[in-house]
Amino acid sequence: VQVVESGGGLVQPGGSLRLSCAASGFTFSSYAMSWYRQAPGKERELVAVIISGGGSTNYADSVKGRFTISRDNAKNTVALQMNSLKPEDTAVYYCNARFVWREYWGQGTQVTVSS
Repeated sequence: VQVVESGGGLVQPGGSLRLSCAASGFTFSSYAMSWYRQAPGKERELVAVIISGGGSTNYADSVKGRFTISRDNAKNTVALQMNSLKPEDTAVYYCNARFVWREYWGQGTQVTVSS
């Protein structure tokens, strides 16, 4: 099983980034996919989730209207489009795959929002 994030980096406040997560080794289309983040000294928090079929999404209040999660079951990928970024969005972002009790995590990608 592999879950690999990419797309992190340094961006100025108000800017945009697109994170991608590529998965393999499991039946991707059956799994709910999520993005989490963890800032220094804070607990990991759920940012966005998209169900297996892609028809339903949910977001943390702090990112609603700014972030969009999407998935491509044909390519086994999930993306997080992040717009209007704020310094408080700075964190390591993790991709998560979950099906009932089974879940897989990526290694994370750093997002830093700073001028």
